[in-house]
Amino acid sequence: MSIVIALFLIGLFLSAFFSGSETGFYRVTRVRLLLDGLDGDPVARGLLWLTNNPAFFVATTLVGNNLANYLTSLSIVLLTQNVFAGESLVAELVAPVFFAPVVFVYGELMPKNLFYYAPNLLLRRGGALFLLFAVVFAPVSGLLWLLGRVLQSLLGEAPLQVRLALARKELQQVLAEGQEAGLLQPAQRELANNLFSVASRPIEGICTPLGRMVSIRQGAKKADVLRIVKRHGSSVVPVVDSNGRDLIGYVRIVDLHLDLSATVETFRELPTLQANDAHIAALIQLQSTKAELARVVDTAGKTIGVLYASELTDPLFREAAI
Repeated sequence: MSIVIALFLIGLFLSAFFSGSETGFYRVTRVRLLLDGLDGDPVARGLLWLTNNPAFFVATTLVGNNLANYLTSLSIVLLTQNVFAGESLVAELVAPVFFAPVVFVYGELMPKNLFYYAPNLLLRRGGALFLLFAVVFAPVSGLLWLLGRVLQSLLGEAPLQVRLALARKELQQVLAEGQEAGLLQPAQRELANNLFSVASRPIEGICTPLGRMVSIRQGAKKADVLRIVKRHGSSVVPVVDSNGRDLIGYVRIVDLHLDLSATVETFRELPTLQANDAHIAALIQLQSTKAELARVVDTAGKTIGVLYASELTDPLFREAAI
């Protein structure tokens, strides 16, 4: 009798585990798996591999649920035969109906709801066990997985690959959840959305061309320079050589006020950016070098314009995302 009860409990546990894991797998936050995977967590990396191979995951849960159903059905039949030896035929027909609500509630409904509301916690705790079953069931589930790959190749549909990187849509979902939970302010979420909009854009489209650049010559009178920058409302201004041909640096207006000399002789160095550099990469470089102006060059190394730090930061603080 104890063996029969043990079989029933094992079957009920397997049914609950695989049913709940299936729900949790599709509900789990991929950000958590990615971060754990980047930290070297083998369980998270295994779950990411299953994400890249959904046919193998479905095959594993299918084999596990079938095994659980077989064990529960066998245990109910054996239990009925032990208890109702004389009327086993009628009892074997009635017993499944009696035990069906128990199996449905504790083997299907309750674990699915638990994994639905706490997918990260429960799937992380049961991830190692699921991966163990995936290895044990591999001879059977592997055949189903190969069949799925064959069907995908025939239909011409490649499986969605999930790499150790975050998609923009998923990051926006995480930020929305953070705002709903009170962890982020609306302005912080708007800043992140604006960053997503411009992060990968090349700076060639936002830099100021040389023909439109307002510059001063080295050795120019400081009074004339202050009058020019006041008219254009700029806090930094590029500096060209005395011939007005080559761009050699830039000066800040605050430095001109602090400098006691009558002419512009000292200037700051210009960092160099490539025209195809991404918006976010250029912003990081300017912030790391504490520069407010940069030279933009093309693939041949020719200067095509200048890029103000404000041209990189202003789009991040607009009220509406681009």
